[in-house]
Amino acid sequence: QVQLVESGGGLVQAGGSLRLSCAASGSIFRFNGMGWYRRAPGKQRESVATITWGASANYADSVKGRFTISSDNAKNTLYLQMNSLKPEDTAVYYCHTLHNRADYWGQGTQVTVSS
Repeated sequence: QVQLVESGGGLVQAGGSLRLSCAASGSIFRFNGMGWYRRAPGKQRESVATITWGASANYADSVKGRFTISSDNAKNTLYLQMNSLKPEDTAVYYCHTLHNRADYWGQGTQVTVSS
């Protein structure tokens, strides 16, 4: 069983920054990788950034150059640094991993960017 708990969301003005955290229960080295997804109001969930251990990260075109995914393996935590935020980044952000062929999701954290 895997538990993922996100934190760090909030309300920020356009151009501002936030850092999301995803704390995993147990070592994140058990996973091949992890990722951040988001769901904006009225839209489908989309991939924001994913990382595979030992490989480069992948980003959605809409966030390239502004968001950075990283991990602290000692803290079993995944991060998403979000800079130069735009109103269109407003969404619920979810942490995800695939482990033993099962999908695991956090509860989500709301990010709201005001113009």
